[in-house]
Amino acid sequence: MDLQEIRKIVELMNEHGLSYFHLEEEGVNVKLKKGLDAEAIREAFGSMPSGGGGYQMAAPAPAAPAAAPAESAAPVSAGDEITSPMVGTFYTKPSPDSPSFVEVGSTVSEGQTLCIIEAMKVMNEIKAERSGTITEVCVADASPVQYGDALFRIQ
Repeated sequence: MDLQEIRKIVELMNEHGLSYFHLEEEGVNVKLKKGLDAEAIREAFGSMPSGGGGYQMAAPAPAAPAAAPAESAAPVSAGDEITSPMVGTFYTKPSPDSPSFVEVGSTVSEGQTLCIIEAMKVMNEIKAERSGTITEVCVADASPVQYGDALFRIQ
């Protein structure tokens, strides 16, 4: 993919009012986003070359590495993942002086509050979708999370 093709895509995005474009082909992975904070994009995708007009371009994706041996992989707690339904800041407790909603080993019921994700100054309670025991808290308190990030593991 050359610069002329990317410019044509940008023109089409402007013409049709699109703010996001993602193309994946063999050896090429291009993501164009319009109107987002450049710092947030750098945090989410790492350092990338910048395109014109407020667009961010991803570098071509490297070839997939060979699978690492299981013994070198970091240990993962058992259980199903509870993922973030939104982008925001993850909090384990309702206020700085309060105890955490849950910790590793806590038994939770369906509908019980597990954490809070702050998005645009709104505190959103994240509730358990099923009963079980928390086997891992995957995110540190007051850390930024993205949509789909693992927050907890429950068994």
